Amino acid sequence: MPTTFNLDQLIRANIRKMKPYSSARDEFSGTAQVYLDANENPFNNGLNRYPDPHQKDLKKRIAQLKKIKPEQIFLGNGSDEPIDLLFRAFCEPGVDHAVFIAPSYGMYEVAANTNNIAFTQVQLTPDFQLDNEAILQAAKRKNGATVSTKLIFLCSPNNPSGNLLDKAAVKRLLDNFNGLVVVDEAYIDFSGEKGWLPELEEHPNLVILQTLSKAWGMAGIRLGMAFASAQITAVLDKIKPPYNINELTQQTALKALQDVKPVQQQISQIVEERGKLADGLRSLEFVLRVFPSKANFLLVKTTDARKVYDHCLAQGIILRDRSKIPGCEGCVRVTVGTPEENLRLLEVLMGL
Repeated sequence: MPTTFNLDQLIRANIRKMKPYSSARDEFSGTAQVYLDANENPFNNGLNRYPDPHQKDLKKRIAQLKKIKPEQIFLGNGSDEPIDLLFRAFCEPGVDHAVFIAPSYGMYEVAANTNNIAFTQVQLTPDFQLDNEAILQAAKRKNGATVSTKLIFLCSPNNPSGNLLDKAAVKRLLDNFNGLVVVDEAYIDFSGEKGWLPELEEHPNLVILQTLSKAWGMAGIRLGMAFASAQITAVLDKIKPPYNINELTQQTALKALQDVKPVQQQISQIVEERGKLADGLRSLEFVLRVFPSKANFLLVKTTDARKVYDHCLAQGIILRDRSKIPGCEGCVRVTVGTPEENLRLLEVLMGL
């Protein structure tokens, strides 16, 4: 923990002072026989009532699975919502600053631009690891006489490279940066590693992002998770829309989270297929490198990324052309599909 870390000093002054919106369901606890408080349609169809604004049952189940406390959880409409709220809560528009790694997930930049927050992108090393000196130097950016960097965003396993970031390097940032270090672990379930959750208590400036969109196969319900100290999640709760997680999402997620075995089986199969697909891709003459991956995708360096993309598209297969991103020249990103989809891809590529 940085010796001078002070969460209150990070929070925007107007956010610190504001009174949060109080919904009808915030004003009592428990259940009632008759609800006449929220101007809802009284005829029951299963969805006529507003959802629990605090997602208590869902957070309780997630806390059991993740072995943390419910108050350390913030749930959002995808991970994009907590990313956006972190900027809103901690960064003064036109004043403060954030640091991202590159190449990485593009929504950090979009959220910064939306909130009028200046940012610096620090290029990863050729093997897609952190350049700590450059990151810490970028974090010293000043607005006048004041250091104004509030957030550092990291992605591990990183998108689009697929690798885990070196843990000692991340810890060094946590120990030497007085703002929040956000570690996006959207793909952590495919890595075979526990990630940063077991160390959450040790780092009060750590925020971890995860999602049900990847390994859990629920991209369609848009449920993202942020894990942090109770003090940080309370700030995010203070400024979120009152009913940001709808009833259908809460019901679907809670039902799916009761039985983890099917998801564990799917993860194992995806990891096995990842290895097979990587071997198949390496056998192709135009493939220069298949980068090591701890995610459910592979970054593949080719002699002509656009040609590969167009060839697959003509055969009804969509890849992601990442060749215009610095550090990913000549690369396409390939999501690991079903065994049948992966074989089909290799068959199509053999015809190139």
